[in-house]
Amino acid sequence: METLFKLKERNTSVGTELLAGITTFFTMVYIVIVNPGILSQAGMDFHGVFVATVLASIIGTLIMGLASNYPIAIAPGMGLNAYFAFSVVAGEGLSWQTALGAVFVAGVLFILLSLTSFRYMLLDAIPSSLKHAITVGIGLFITFIGLQNSKMIVASPSTLLTIGDLSAPMTLLTIIGLVITLILMSYRVKGYLFIGMIITAIIAYFMGLMEMPEQIVALPSGLGATAMQMDIGGVFTHGLYAVIFTFLLITLFDTTGTMLGVAEQAGLVKDGKFPRSRGALLADAIGTTAGAALGTSPTSAYIESSAGVAVGGRTGLTAVAVSALLGLTLFFSPVVSVLASIPAITAPSLIIVGFLMISVVSKIDWSDFDVVFPAFLIIVLMPLTYSIATGIGVGFIAYPILKAVRGKWRDVHPIFYLFAVLFFIQLAFFGH
Repeated sequence: METLFKLKERNTSVGTELLAGITTFFTMVYIVIVNPGILSQAGMDFHGVFVATVLASIIGTLIMGLASNYPIAIAPGMGLNAYFAFSVVAGEGLSWQTALGAVFVAGVLFILLSLTSFRYMLLDAIPSSLKHAITVGIGLFITFIGLQNSKMIVASPSTLLTIGDLSAPMTLLTIIGLVITLILMSYRVKGYLFIGMIITAIIAYFMGLMEMPEQIVALPSGLGATAMQMDIGGVFTHGLYAVIFTFLLITLFDTTGTMLGVAEQAGLVKDGKFPRSRGALLADAIGTTAGAALGTSPTSAYIESSAGVAVGGRTGLTAVAVSALLGLTLFFSPVVSVLASIPAITAPSLIIVGFLMISVVSKIDWSDFDVVFPAFLIIVLMPLTYSIATGIGVGFIAYPILKAVRGKWRDVHPIFYLFAVLFFIQLAFFGH
């Protein structure tokens, strides 16, 4: 174990690493409830997505731990799952099989990029402010979905949207659950999202809004309904190039940013360099590809891994511990199914995760008009058009145009012009 994880070199121990793994697990386990709940709204089998979520997370996290020796967990990303269900499937009227095909193609491209230096060129081509704007826009989109699912915001014939009936039992329970989770968050309780879900579930039971499952433990089932169902041919028939690019782009820079942040917190970044970055990126790329084959949306490195690092996690043993605990959740699908079926239990997590993503708005350079207006378009159009790809596309088209008009066309990376042309073709000729 010492040879594999270099515990002494990183000044840690088996006990510390296992504690870190437990901490990370409880901060990110909410995803096994929220992800199948979101994707089932796209018509996918809940139990199949649940098993696929867990297995894809285990695959990516194990590779991260064993191949790269980093204490970082991998799981289906929040925002990407919402984009999959509400933009690609519901918004564009596509089948979930075709959407899975797009994820699979993006995963394969991610693997190829992870093996080359082109991944750095791709990341460097995009200004930091636009990267942050994408995160902010996705945060608003997720929050919007959480508010809609809980009926805190409802459709209105006169104003399109309006506030819902806050006295309705499910909406009231959402507010209660949100307040409880925010209190836990304010006191920095580890695993506050998951603990908030459990407390909300208990309240839902006593309010008569939830029935206990007939059994607590059951053998994993349902994977056959989602595994190997991706329609790759449909991806190219419908010309989903912007969808593929969106999945790839968000996964690539979200994962890279998260990995750098967590590795720096753990003191593993040396002289500004991220050692074994290829293996770390491959962990997510393989997780995304395997997840598509199993039946779930793209995976991403989880910032919640920082909670494990905070209690001493420094090696891949932390990731291995997370994988083992994720494996145990496979046998609790009856409980997960009940929890995910109550909007008031999952909506607070969507709202709070959206808030956390929106917080990076402070990192946008608001003094640079050439960049900030495209960033503004990305932020507002994602929730207003109900499409992450449309927001990115319009912003990516506006950026080089503004630069060119102001005589700064040389400031734009050549590959960015290619992005703009591809998004223009997608939006103009292949729909939104």
